[in-house]
Amino acid sequence: MNAKAATKSAALYRRFNTLLIANRGEIACRVIRTARAMGLRTVAVYSEADADAVHVAMADDAVLLGPARARDSYLNVDRIIEAVKKTGAEAVHPGYGFLSENADFARRCAAEGIVFVGPTAEMMEAMGSKSGSKALMEKAGVPLVPGYHGEAQDEKTLADAASKIGYPVLAKASAGGGGRGMRIVRSADELAAAIVSAKREALAAFGDDRMLIEKFVQNPRHIEVQIIGDSHGNLISLFERECTLQRRHQKVIEEAPSPTLNAAQRDAVCAAARKAAGAVNYVGAGTIEFVSDGKETFFIEMNTRLQVEHPVTELITGVDLVELQLRVAFGEKLPLAQDQVTLNGHAIEARVYAENPNKNFMPSVGRIRTWHTPEEVDGLRIDAGYAEGKTVSPNYDAMLAKVIAWAPTRDLAISRLNRGLQETDVRGIVTNIPFLSALITHPDVRANTIDTGFIERELAKLTPAEGQLTDLELAAAVGSILQSERAAAGADVNSPWRAGAGWAAVAARRRRFMFRQADGTERKVSMRYGQGPSTLAIDGRVIAFASSASPRGGIDLVLDGVKHHVTVVLDGHEVYVRTRNGRFEVHWVDPFGTEDEEQAGADRVVAPLPGTVVALLVEEGAEVEKGAAILTLEVMKMEQTLRAPFAGTVKALKCKVGDIVAEGVELAEIEPKA
Repeated sequence: MNAKAATKSAALYRRFNTLLIANRGEIACRVIRTARAMGLRTVAVYSEADADAVHVAMADDAVLLGPARARDSYLNVDRIIEAVKKTGAEAVHPGYGFLSENADFARRCAAEGIVFVGPTAEMMEAMGSKSGSKALMEKAGVPLVPGYHGEAQDEKTLADAASKIGYPVLAKASAGGGGRGMRIVRSADELAAAIVSAKREALAAFGDDRMLIEKFVQNPRHIEVQIIGDSHGNLISLFERECTLQRRHQKVIEEAPSPTLNAAQRDAVCAAARKAAGAVNYVGAGTIEFVSDGKETFFIEMNTRLQVEHPVTELITGVDLVELQLRVAFGEKLPLAQDQVTLNGHAIEARVYAENPNKNFMPSVGRIRTWHTPEEVDGLRIDAGYAEGKTVSPNYDAMLAKVIAWAPTRDLAISRLNRGLQETDVRGIVTNIPFLSALITHPDVRANTIDTGFIERELAKLTPAEGQLTDLELAAAVGSILQSERAAAGADVNSPWRAGAGWAAVAARRRRFMFRQADGTERKVSMRYGQGPSTLAIDGRVIAFASSASPRGGIDLVLDGVKHHVTVVLDGHEVYVRTRNGRFEVHWVDPFGTEDEEQAGADRVVAPLPGTVVALLVEEGAEVEKGAAILTLEVMKMEQTLRAPFAGTVKALKCKVGDIVAEGVELAEIEPKA
């Protein structure tokens, strides 16, 4: 490094004592933990929607940025810079998403004398742009997926490029990531609409709608290499991760090392990653991403930031990547050389989202009423940004937490991860936890016979209808009601209502329960109690029964002499039960209560969540079939297409593009076909 470069580096990277984290949720909490362990003072920023968020409480200080919309808060550079100055912070960690790969933000920080924990604006522009990085890698001799990554963005240029490459192609946002602004196009007829939709989504998520077109690799595997460089010219790789299990180009499960590569292939792809990053003398943490067709491996892009899946790399190397980021930002040399990076065991991570896999992964919002995660022992790690009582907003990404497991072998790591998922309970909103458990225990995932299209192909098997309740789940449901009644009886330990299964002053008595599953199936249970052991009568069987609160939480049941620990949550008349057989949701038909009305809106086109109307896909008066696309909403940074509930005529469109609509608002009126 020459003297001029060294002087510039010293200005950009230097020791600091106060760090502002320009992000929210899980990654903000993650950065705060390491920063505080290093003796740094931490500053959080937040929107009005995040006033009581976990990361706000964790930090030493916090600054309100503005309204809930990201562009008015977490994407507002002026307000973040103002927060830095107001709190005396000397450095900014951008996390991932939001401004983490925004070169203008990094440049603004440098101009204001603020240390940006990451690469320079010039490095971001060279490597953060998918188009720019591909041109650079092509010059450096790194193999690329055939594609177009030029500056011209007119429809004809993109269409000509797609025809030359040959379908199927991938229309992909040049900026950003996370599957946003990306569409698989299988024929020329689909291209124009796919580009319009992808551009719109990319502009909303990243503020940049430039597109590239590349060959869609059939049956691909997604491999990425973690690298980090310092300002003294040192650059190392920390092995690779595999992120093949994806849905709509969004990673769902990540693991390290890749179970697909052998030692020679591992050395080759890591060397290629170092070569790619070295082309721009990269400083900071980053990820070089590759796609493999089973024979060849192609460079696809570089992420100039920390990745969501960085914990799996930390667990197999014993390296704290956030600590390395901060030490590099201090201007220090990396504390280890390439030959000191060692690989130990296997790690696998699952992303827990607020979404409903059984309803096309529709985002779920609302207040979290129950939040329980297992202890971080036996190789288990939980990185979370939410807690009980916190609210999931429709304004941001739906990720709640990451459950990560390490073990000496891949098979054991999968088993530990599954146990961690099975012991994670989040109520009040819908999550993808059962889907994740089904995914990682699928025989093909265990055998590693997968590709990036695996989830779409196996979706029906991964989102099965809920099974029928067994005696154990019915007994647990009864136990949850009894426990709720005992709690309501107050703190008097001598109250007869606090007995294990009911009480009667005279002879034995009976109590009847009815439970209804989502498919309408009704199950009846009769409990005999009062004198002698209590029993349950289920489908003609009589079972000895006792229940009590467990010191571990949940309920301890004794059925015919066998003790079972179960998790139950009673919310009004809705009962959530988790047993060894899985998770179940049932409705308690209270003989003294009233039945809930059927959910409104099933035959109307209504906003399922708060969102913004981004496209109207039909005109008033149009004849539509059942399932026809009516309009598109942007919800939680992703587009959702609303469809006709039945065949008919579009009588009225009750919204226009750009409208911000509330949950439950009718957006279109369809007159049924006679």
